[in-house]
Amino acid sequence: MATTTAVKPLTAFSYLTFDVVGTLIDFEGAIKDALASIAEKEGVDIDGEAALAVYRDARYEPGAGLFPDDLGRCYGRIAETFGLPDTPEYRQFMVDSVGDAKPFPDSAAAMAKLKQHYKLVAMTNAQRWAFDKYAEKLGQPFYAGFTTDDTKTEKPDPAYFHHVFAWVETDGGSKSDILHTAQSQYHDIGISRELGMTNAWIQRRHAQNGYGGTIEPKEFTEPDYHFHSLMELAEAAETVFGK
Repeated sequence: MATTTAVKPLTAFSYLTFDVVGTLIDFEGAIKDALASIAEKEGVDIDGEAALAVYRDARYEPGAGLFPDDLGRCYGRIAETFGLPDTPEYRQFMVDSVGDAKPFPDSAAAMAKLKQHYKLVAMTNAQRWAFDKYAEKLGQPFYAGFTTDDTKTEKPDPAYFHHVFAWVETDGGSKSDILHTAQSQYHDIGISRELGMTNAWIQRRHAQNGYGGTIEPKEFTEPDYHFHSLMELAEAAETVFGK
């Protein structure tokens, strides 16, 4: 499924900026798998989607910490809600499990295709230690990568985006050369529209209800490009570039 309301063709961009966690990396799957492992050991039934809702709420409380270290504190809230033991070992298990989250099945291959046509730039709310692991799993496709350790803030803070805009200018480009690519309406699609960027929404949860582990936006932003997978974007780019 691919739709567009864009006035700029895919050939007009030099840079693709990417949200990583949730767009390229299946962090929700990692959270649910880790919790299922703990629940099985403890003989407790747990609903993965319900647990994601608890994580989402806990994630945005003051003092939650940066991703994925935030999984430690947020696990405490999940454990309290579902009757799981809240131990230092389980908290660290959650952090480590999400730090080792896997890419979506199409991510690495799609990034390899897109790398032939664009400079790929990561813009992640993850810390550097986790991003380095994710980048390795993706096949090291990035021309540059920005983390919360670099920007000292998280999306959707406009300061994060302006940090990247400034870097793009030093690389000889401009904001108009960027197609911002992401799954999160809240963290990426809405703010990229406010900042005058062209965007591509990768709707990873198109077959699921709700927003999972990501905060729900106050209002939906109609994207310039809309895909259900990253491979759809990669194939669209191959079509317009002729290879």
